[in-house]
Amino acid sequence: MFSAVSVALGHRRIRSATVVVIALLAGSLAACGTTISTGGGSTEPAPLPVEDPSAPMPAPGTCTIRHEAGGPLPDPHCTPGAINPAVTQATIGTTICRSGWTATVRPPSSVTGRMKKQSDLSYGLPTSTTGEYDHLISLELGGAPDDPRNLWVEPGSIPNPKDTIENRLADAVCAGLIPLVTAQQAIARDWVSALEDTGLATTGGKLCLRAEPTHCANGRHNGTE
Repeated sequence: MFSAVSVALGHRRIRSATVVVIALLAGSLAACGTTISTGGGSTEPAPLPVEDPSAPMPAPGTCTIRHEAGGPLPDPHCTPGAINPAVTQATIGTTICRSGWTATVRPPSSVTGRMKKQSDLSYGLPTSTTGEYDHLISLELGGAPDDPRNLWVEPGSIPNPKDTIENRLADAVCAGLIPLVTAQQAIARDWVSALEDTGLATTGGKLCLRAEPTHCANGRHNGTE
């Protein structure tokens, strides 16, 4: 027969093992870009992948463009978005909020042209498809310049409606209306609803916080995407 002390210690060991298993599962889910519960019914999005130009291009025919009212969306498994580690909340003043900065990190067409052909195949599109080879998280929002996980062929006209969303989000970040990571997560998740998801609204031609309509951006964006 076990003593009361032995039973209590056994329970501690079981609880400790449970905590370890839960932590390992949370780490695995985060690596897959899965939303993680923080307890109390709240959830936080998993961190976005950090730039890795050597990340593999998805295999041909494994990705699908989704279509929603307002525009096309990339396959989240193939194009989850990736961020430039040089762009943080602390560095926005010398990076994305500085006029002309995106030109210093934009990859040359010789690189993106080759990547676009591979991306066309990943999405099962003809290599002659008309559309912008687009950074899901734009350069002006600190997106990774040449990571395959942040690039996809956005069918349609150039420029396209997503460009306007990118500019407005960049305005909001540089004006201090929303944090950088909030804008990055929103546009990576669904660019069509990104402004609404971040609590922004355009009122009287001004971009403002929906909950604080007098707290607005100055309307000047500092990027080219």
